[in-house]
Amino acid sequence: MPRMLMLIFASLFVLSSLTESSAENWPCWRGPRGDGTSLEEGIPTAWNGETGQNIRWKVELPGSGHSSPVIWDDRIFVAACLEDSQERILLCLDRHTGRTLWQQTVLKSPLETKHTLNSYASSTPATDGKLVFVSFLQVDGSTVPAPNVGKPRPITPGEMVVAAYDFDGQLKWKVKPGEFVSAHGYCSNPVLYRDTVIVNGDHDGNSYIVALNRDTGKTVWKQKRANGIRSYVTPLIRDINGRTQMVLSGSEAITSFNPDDGSVYWTVDGPTEQFVASMVYDGSYFFMAAGFPTHHVVAVKPDGSGNVTETHIKWHSTDAKCYVPSPVLCSGLLFVADDRGTGSAFDAKTGEKVWRDRMGNHFSTSLITNAGKVFFVADDGVTKIVDPGTQSESGTPEIIAENPLGESTYASPAIAHGSLFIRGEKHLFCIGETSKAN
Repeated sequence: MPRMLMLIFASLFVLSSLTESSAENWPCWRGPRGDGTSLEEGIPTAWNGETGQNIRWKVELPGSGHSSPVIWDDRIFVAACLEDSQERILLCLDRHTGRTLWQQTVLKSPLETKHTLNSYASSTPATDGKLVFVSFLQVDGSTVPAPNVGKPRPITPGEMVVAAYDFDGQLKWKVKPGEFVSAHGYCSNPVLYRDTVIVNGDHDGNSYIVALNRDTGKTVWKQKRANGIRSYVTPLIRDINGRTQMVLSGSEAITSFNPDDGSVYWTVDGPTEQFVASMVYDGSYFFMAAGFPTHHVVAVKPDGSGNVTETHIKWHSTDAKCYVPSPVLCSGLLFVADDRGTGSAFDAKTGEKVWRDRMGNHFSTSLITNAGKVFFVADDGVTKIVDPGTQSESGTPEIIAENPLGESTYASPAIAHGSLFIRGEKHLFCIGETSKAN
């Protein structure tokens, strides 16, 4: 009997270890691969924030913000703004319960001018398991005439602030790597690469991309951008044929950089002026789906050098009015969310549009994919799930679920350790099979 008990306990330990080892952290904007993909198992396709169906926990967050949650093991990190006291804060929560472990004020300054759909805490933190990095805009309250706008108005110029905290909430360093001015406000999601933290400073001034030393915050390299035009794109880094590329749209172009020193590999002109959505990569092409004042979906070949506008565009469509939400790849299709509530899917190889449907009232959040399904989270908090493998009568991808959160949301979702995390306007929700342990 004792031997049998020992075997049972050993088996349970092995199963637990296997489950934990297969779980993923969600350490930065758009997850472990920076493209909205999740390899987690057992994520539910049905929940209801109003009735509590598959809601493991729900906690009220202080302040406001559109920063997405990031998760490392048992900790969740979220940025927010306490508007009454003008504090920008970093929160650390327990993943199992949502209980606040610590809260730190990163900076205190007047509230900046911004677009109505932006927030004072829109930048998603990033963590390497030792430190967590967060970014805000600091202004002094002075104003300048807004550049690059149709209607003249005063706006608040400021400086980008990037800070690093350890997992106990202790500040390790805080720096101001560059100026920033935009009538739309601020957002720059830190990206971790080797021993650096890379942040995008595209704005309506002397734009730049800068890499900071992860341990000290000191500038490693700073690359000036060709044009001073606001964009809010988070770089995507991929190793392709022996060359590490950091690719993003912005500054009136799509550009590939060497993340080791900021030098440029290749560039594609345009196809428009301003960008928000991050790019994705399927092993063959980089995909850009965004733009203002004109809207575009573009597939770009990853090789080449210099200006490759005439030679490396695989396909180009203007048949999707996308701007803010980042796309996602699933089952050979590129899924795109139109800000105004429409979803589309393009064949990734050919650019043929194969699906389009009304998906929500308006989209601010970026798409994610898990278990061969695509999650569209609308501003009103309703998530529609599309299954490309379950076709409707018309032979197109089918909407298999529609899940209300019970409050509006403008922060992109995260998936980690068997749970889906959605930040609502007031609460953070942990969604998972409630019959299973968290």
